[in-house]
Amino acid sequence: MFYYLFGYLESLDVPGAGMFQYISFRSAMALITSLVISLLFGKRIILYLQKKQIGEVVRDLGLEGQYRKVGTPTMGGIIILASIVIPTLLFGDLGNIYVILMLITTVWLGFVGFIDDYIKIFKKSKEGLAGKFKIAGQIILGLIIGITLYLNDDVKSTITTIPFIKNNEFDYAYLVSFLGENSQQWGWVIFIIVIIFIVTAVSNGANLTDGLDGLATGTSAIIGTTLGILAYLSGNMIYADYLNIMYIPNTGELVIFISTFIGATIGFLWYNSYPAQVFMGDTGSLPLGGIIAVFAILIRKELLIPILCGIFLVESVSVLIQVSFFKQTRRKYGKGKRVFLMTPIHHHYQKKGYPEPKIVTRFWIIAILLAVITIVTLKIR
Repeated sequence: MFYYLFGYLESLDVPGAGMFQYISFRSAMALITSLVISLLFGKRIILYLQKKQIGEVVRDLGLEGQYRKVGTPTMGGIIILASIVIPTLLFGDLGNIYVILMLITTVWLGFVGFIDDYIKIFKKSKEGLAGKFKIAGQIILGLIIGITLYLNDDVKSTITTIPFIKNNEFDYAYLVSFLGENSQQWGWVIFIIVIIFIVTAVSNGANLTDGLDGLATGTSAIIGTTLGILAYLSGNMIYADYLNIMYIPNTGELVIFISTFIGATIGFLWYNSYPAQVFMGDTGSLPLGGIIAVFAILIRKELLIPILCGIFLVESVSVLIQVSFFKQTRRKYGKGKRVFLMTPIHHHYQKKGYPEPKIVTRFWIIAILLAVITIVTLKIR
C-alpha cells in the first residue's frame, strides 16, 4: 500500500517519496514493522490466549520439564502470520506474482494449521486434523504454485539451479527428453510433482522440529536470512552476472517478503525462547515450512533445500527410520525395536539427559553452518 502511495507522491515531486522505490529501504522498513508487530502486539495476543485458556495439552512422554509446559498458550502462530502479512501488504508490490504466491502460501497453510489447533484445543482431540486432510491442503497448495508458474508467461520456466555443478542450471525437461517435442510439457508435470513433494516435506519437517522452545523459530530465522541473501543475488542482474548464477527478474521483491518473515520469527522468538511463554502450534509451524519451501522454489533454489533445511530433514528422517525399523522388527521378531530413544531426534537427546536450551543452541549452530555451506555453493562448482 505504501509502495503505491509513495509512488504517487513521487510523481508529484514530494521530497523523500522516492525512497520507497528502493528494495533495500522497503526491506528494512518491513523487517522493523514485523518486529514491532510481533513484539508489541505479541504480548497482547499471549494475554488473550491465556484469558481464553487456549493452552498446550501435554502427553506423558517421560521428558524432563514437559509438565512445565502444561497450560502454556498455543496457537501463537497467529502472531507470526500477522507479522508477515501486514508488513508485506504495506511495503510490498502487490502486483508482483511472486509476492502474491507467498501471501497465498502464508494464509493457506496458516488456515490449515489453525484448523488443526482448533480441533486439538476446542474439540479436545489429541490427533487434531486428520493427516490426510493436512496432506491434501499441502498438495493443493503445491498445485496452485505449480499451475500458476506454468500459466504465467513472465515466470514460466522448468529450469532450476543445481549445486556443485560447473554449469549449474538444470532443466526438469531433461528427465523426459526421450519424449522429444513433448518433453517440455511433461517437464512441467515433473516440476509440479517436485513442487508438491517439497512443499509437503518441508512443511511437515518444520512441524516435527517444533518440539522444543525456540527450536523451529530460530532455525527458520536462520534459513529465512539465507533465502533472503539468495533472493537478492538472484534478482540483481549485476550480482547474478558476477557470480554466474541464474538471474530471475522481479524476484528482488521477494526480499521484502522474506524480511517480514525474518522479523516475525525473531520477534516471536522473544516470547518462544526457553522457557517459552507461547507456542506457535501448527498455526505457525506449517506455514513456516511452507513459506521456506515455496520461496526456495520461486528463486529456483529448491535443490539446495536438503542442505539449507538439514535440521528439518534430519528431524523427518529420524521419525521415518524409527517407525520403519519398529514395524519391521515387530513383524520379524514379534516385538518392535527402536533405533533412537525417542523421535523426532531432538527428543532423543532429551532422553539422554541434555538440557533443552543446550539442544536448541547446538541445533541453531548446525543450522548456521548449513546456511553458510548453502551460500558457498554459489561458488563451489
